[in-house]
Amino acid sequence: MNGINRRITVGVLWNLAGLFLARGSTTLFTIFLAKLLAPEAFGLVAMAMVAFELANAFVTSGLGQALIRSKNVSGIDLSTVFYSNLVLSVVAYIALFIAAPFVAEFYNQPQLTALLQVMGLVVLINASKVVQVAILSRQMNFKAQVQANTLGAVSSGILAIAAAFSGWGVWSLVVMMLGQALVSAAVLWLISKWRPGLEFSFQSFRCLFRFGRNLLAEGMLSVLYQNSYVLVIGRFFSAEVTGLYFFAKKVSNLVSQQLAGAVQQATFPALATLQDDTDLLKHKYRRIMQMTMFLMAPVMALIAGLASPMFELLLDDSWSDAVQFLQLLCIVGFLYPMHMLNMNLLNVKGRSDLVLKVGVVKKVVNVTLLFAAIPYGVIGIVFSQVLGSLLALIPNTYFTVRLINYSLKQQLLDVLKPAIAATVAGYLSFLLSENNGDPSIVWLLLGACAGCFIYLLGSFLLRVEGAIICMQRAGLIIARR
Repeated sequence: MNGINRRITVGVLWNLAGLFLARGSTTLFTIFLAKLLAPEAFGLVAMAMVAFELANAFVTSGLGQALIRSKNVSGIDLSTVFYSNLVLSVVAYIALFIAAPFVAEFYNQPQLTALLQVMGLVVLINASKVVQVAILSRQMNFKAQVQANTLGAVSSGILAIAAAFSGWGVWSLVVMMLGQALVSAAVLWLISKWRPGLEFSFQSFRCLFRFGRNLLAEGMLSVLYQNSYVLVIGRFFSAEVTGLYFFAKKVSNLVSQQLAGAVQQATFPALATLQDDTDLLKHKYRRIMQMTMFLMAPVMALIAGLASPMFELLLDDSWSDAVQFLQLLCIVGFLYPMHMLNMNLLNVKGRSDLVLKVGVVKKVVNVTLLFAAIPYGVIGIVFSQVLGSLLALIPNTYFTVRLINYSLKQQLLDVLKPAIAATVAGYLSFLLSENNGDPSIVWLLLGACAGCFIYLLGSFLLRVEGAIICMQRAGLIIARR
């Protein structure tokens, strides 16, 4: 029991360190690039991302997760997945290369053809590291992944800034994507001792694909759904507005999805070992939910509360309309860990078929809301995204209560306390920054520090379970040292 606790805790801490170093630096570089580039540049990349992420999901979804979850993995299994991903990546890139002119025609943006054809090279690079990531995840070696992602983020950010200063415009964002993928893949190959052998097993492929095929389908559906907002905004509105929405979404996702992803990546291998012990699995899963929401709530609340002075201080007036988008998307970001962890549980239980079924239901509802919101403009579309995220909790938790008896009501009660404390903290930070009038870095930091203090105080008064778990874990690590 203590061994699993320690593995989960150390894994989460390393992934959070990676979030702070890699994603934190990516966020800073993205904001700096926003000072150098117009919203239209981000809009063009957003339009290209729809086709690019579909191709990437086709390669990276499924088989890697199947490797991590498998109780026993042989060398031939690893080589089979490696060569399968390489073949899939070549197919995906060829399809993307051919489809690029049609995507450009759809948006009426000729520049997208070359952008997509170059961005597609990332698909080939990502395919080469799927097995390396799976091996390191099975070993709970997240330190190596942190090193790879951090080096990739910093080096690619520097290259992108240099490209932007050299007048490359939108291509500086492409440089950032390519550089990050290439450097992180190279570091992972240097760190990992595994190398593919000249062997392939169709039986191994069928066994792994039986689990991974549903995740592949769900991954591609998720990409279509997540990018449907950009697709609709880019088709019916201007590239500038698309860029504003995409930038706000990128800032929100850099925190919410990466924090939740860090927890999911660290806990999935450990929870997979408990897949046959329902009572213990529920206990661990619930504590992970409480801890994750305790960490997520203040971050999203403070981003929403300080968004206006932050944009005014760091960016020019052309980005001001993105503030309201970001504030609403912070609600979606706050709920994101609940969605991810519920889907993670289904994967732990080996029910990737249910992941696909739930995904289809959610996406039908959300896409319906999306098209109904088009007459109300981009702000209406963002509101539909918030409503869709709330409604998605119902199908997401439907099978969780059946598998481990952890109902939506219990989950909402576990989330309620940190949500209350974070809302108060975010609102008071907003009042502090707004009353100052002229924003400055000092007032921004004061608002953030005051919000953190208020949140911690509120968590103490409300006895937030996630805070207690985090303190216990910190005490455990200190004691072991």
